[in-house]
Amino acid sequence: MPATAWPFISLDDTGVPVIEGTRTKVIEIALDRLAHEWSADEICRQHAGLTLPQVHAALGYYFENRAECDRQIEEGWKRAEDICSRRQNTVLLAKLRTGQRR
Repeated sequence: MPATAWPFISLDDTGVPVIEGTRTKVIEIALDRLAHEWSADEICRQHAGLTLPQVHAALGYYFENRAECDRQIEEGWKRAEDICSRRQNTVLLAKLRTGQRR
């Protein structure tokens, strides 16, 4: 994996920043901070095996590369929405909405 200018952070085979030696993505750590307002200490508690320096490096990387990381987060949301929309059983949903039975 290619290294970055940030200690503890490297890019995986697809160019996504991860914490070295783990499969934890930088955006996962950033989302914990943004969505839950967790401190670095709390993120460490929630991610067994990560050290405080690794978490700080991930947060630092995120804030220095925020536009790119936010783009990756947005792409993930769009993929998830697409998957969910394709998995919906529209016939069943229509029946449920109209109160029909078999």
